[in-house]
Amino acid sequence: MKIAAAYIRVSTEDQVEYSPASQLEKIREYAKRNDYILPNEFIFTDEGISGRHTAKRTAFNRMIGIAKQKPKPFDAILLWKFSRFARNREDSIVYKSMLRKQCGIDVISISENIGDDKMSVLIEALIEAMDEYYSINLSEEVKRGMNEKASRGEAVTIPSFGYDIKNGKYVPDPETAPVVQKIFADFANGKGMRTIAAEINDNGYRTRRGNRFENRTVKYILTNPVYIGKIRWTPSGKADYRTDTFDTLIINGTHEPIIDTELWDKVQNRIKAMPKTKYMRQDNPKMPFMLQGLVRCSACGATLCQAVNHTSLQCYAYAHGKCKISHSISIKKLNGIVFDTLENAALTGNFKLELIPKVKTKSIENIPAQIDRERKKLERIKDAYENELYTLEEFKRSRQQILSRISDLEEKINTAELPDEEKARIQIKNKIHSLLPTLRSPAVAEDTKNSLLKSIVERIVFYRDNGNIDIFFYA
Repeated sequence: MKIAAAYIRVSTEDQVEYSPASQLEKIREYAKRNDYILPNEFIFTDEGISGRHTAKRTAFNRMIGIAKQKPKPFDAILLWKFSRFARNREDSIVYKSMLRKQCGIDVISISENIGDDKMSVLIEALIEAMDEYYSINLSEEVKRGMNEKASRGEAVTIPSFGYDIKNGKYVPDPETAPVVQKIFADFANGKGMRTIAAEINDNGYRTRRGNRFENRTVKYILTNPVYIGKIRWTPSGKADYRTDTFDTLIINGTHEPIIDTELWDKVQNRIKAMPKTKYMRQDNPKMPFMLQGLVRCSACGATLCQAVNHTSLQCYAYAHGKCKISHSISIKKLNGIVFDTLENAALTGNFKLELIPKVKTKSIENIPAQIDRERKKLERIKDAYENELYTLEEFKRSRQQILSRISDLEEKINTAELPDEEKARIQIKNKIHSLLPTLRSPAVAEDTKNSLLKSIVERIVFYRDNGNIDIFFYA
């Protein structure tokens, strides 16, 4: 008996004949006729997403990741048509070849039965070429239509925060339009973007995508001309809110403005007067430092990252308006605190220790996933028995084999030994003694120091209120 996965994709809501439900119905019928079991956990669906590229197809990428597992979780991927898999020949060839040669998994179009002889390779390639041509042509037609709408000042994208869309036209949203007005007013009166973002988050507002506001979210709003009744449109699609390209158009829209031009001009002038931190970072790229990736904010747990001046650290979440408490500290000062704490730990043996099982970490981490796969197999053989694909004896035998494997795997976890804590502390103390001269040496590269420190340190928590730290070692 074979196990199959199903991949379903629709790129627009009006494709009724290719709706997810209708595709799945046909795939289930094919699976039943051809003795495939189709578990629910192996049904992958991407809705409203183009097949030109795979980067944004979440379900597709999850399916490929699962397909790479050993042993292979399914024998075939069933599609309504090859165009559902990809409309880009390069992606199609790469993924199909990987699935068939490396994973032993077939990709089957249930409505395009091309056989398995050598001519099928040519036919499949012709089908994919036609699908790609259709996709490119459709994309050009859609862009042409959007350019025409933009030239008339009509809505061409989802509404920005502060607007709704009704009858194809942007209209101010009574709930969020006042928030946009406050953002502009606060910034014009001297308030910073990070502070504005934090206040909006505290009031329970979220972006269109349901995310918390950040500096860049506020800046996007402050530089978006939609709020003064205009449409910004880049036909090439290569611009973002920071840089307009040669073909970026600013067109008078047909919608009601939320912000008046006087306030808009005041805000734009203040933004232009702000330091160009983007270019500072390009001219002075961030350098590696000893504590890179190790220090955590005591308030929110986010990593402390290098600030624009390259001499201090700041909580990443605070810098983006997500954390309320600044954890700014100079790298030099924090290095000194870390050295003092390490010396004290080596001297007294009094430090926080995270114990790791003696069995190889990766082996322990993989066992829960293996148990989960075995339990899913139990569900599948149960489905097979209920669908009369297994006899009662076959079901009992397979069930007993799977339960036995689960029992063995659980026993491995239960018998995994932790290292002796006293011995572990002695080992850590000795390691600190041996590392400290190297960590203090100015002749040793910072990235080398970082690697050495990470060999014994799991994380460092910095407490801004008292300037202290906790170092968590692991053995």
